[in-house]
Amino acid sequence: MDSTTHLAAVHAPAGHRSAELSSGSAPGIQGPLVFVFLEIFAWEGGIQSYVKDILAAYLEQPHPVPADIFLLRDGSDCPNPYDCFPLRFHYLASASPALGRARLVAALMRHLILHRPRQVVCGHVLLLPLVSTLCRWLRLPYTVMIYGKEVWEPLPEREQRALRQANWIWANSRYSRDRACTANGLDPARTFMVPCAVDGDRFNPGPADPALVATYGLTDCRVLMTVARLWSGDIYKGVDVTIRALPTIAAAVPTVKYLVIGRGDDQPRLAALAEALGVSDRVVFAGFVPTEALVAHYRLADAYVMPSQEGFGIVYLEAMACGIPVLSGDQDGSADPLQDGRLGWRVPHRDPAAVAAACIEMLGGRDPRCQGAWLRQEALAAFGTSALAGHLEQALASYSVA
Repeated sequence: MDSTTHLAAVHAPAGHRSAELSSGSAPGIQGPLVFVFLEIFAWEGGIQSYVKDILAAYLEQPHPVPADIFLLRDGSDCPNPYDCFPLRFHYLASASPALGRARLVAALMRHLILHRPRQVVCGHVLLLPLVSTLCRWLRLPYTVMIYGKEVWEPLPEREQRALRQANWIWANSRYSRDRACTANGLDPARTFMVPCAVDGDRFNPGPADPALVATYGLTDCRVLMTVARLWSGDIYKGVDVTIRALPTIAAAVPTVKYLVIGRGDDQPRLAALAEALGVSDRVVFAGFVPTEALVAHYRLADAYVMPSQEGFGIVYLEAMACGIPVLSGDQDGSADPLQDGRLGWRVPHRDPAAVAAACIEMLGGRDPRCQGAWLRQEALAAFGTSALAGHLEQALASYSVA
């Protein structure tokens, strides 16, 4: 598959409406929209980052209609750079989770009855029982956003039925779309691809900050890096696999170190693993790094390594936009940002030997996939913010022809 065919496969919505909508001839949306999310600003993570990109892309639409956004866990004190017309935010956070849910039910029901929006976009399957019930009761169409593992396996019958009854589903990767459809009996023709994006103005190449190099003890080192939550429930991120690969990597690249960015309750286990393998001096746990400081940390790396199982993997795009070669798992949504291996290494995600071999190749720098300028160019061409705005425009246009 050549790159043009690949990108068409990644971005085209499935089913019979693809050609009709890709022409851009659909009329504008009639009537307001409603989005319902768990949270956007109170926590940082891949889904939250993706949703922020969706909001930015919404504001870039040629003629965006007013949209009301209901946030279950965010409070009005959260920093929100998108709080401007035509977006209107409803913050429903409460000290009591039960009270927060009750506030969401009351506020959303009242709004839907009074305003009868053109479409309700459910931002997570955990909100689907509420959104689908209200929309069916009021005879309103709804869309469901899916991201990854939350829909890869069969859902309870109630949620499956609500997914099947949705007018549209937005998926961020081909892999998540296909697994969700197979597991839950969904119609691929009702699925739109709305992939993740990276801001090339924010994430860009540059020299390593000498202060950070000194802070982390990376002087004259070859640096592997991972950005991930270190939660015991998220071992699929593959930090432990990379640590297991380090002895083999170090035998070929004696100056290698592994910079791990993130926090969570699994860090003690990972540190103990590094100690047991005799590589504790090569593993640097940097802890939490805020979004605004991530670019400077990417610039410390010679390679980005995350043999994971991702719904998409925004971090791969961020690394490539900074000119850093990347490694991912080979059975997940990372096929899209890595363009089926054209832009990076895809290996079995629990195989330390495969990770070690790929890391040695990356640090060798001779493979074309190590060319930073080319990596950045290709990543931004397919997944820059302007590309996301175009995909969102097509998805929103479906609300005018449905």
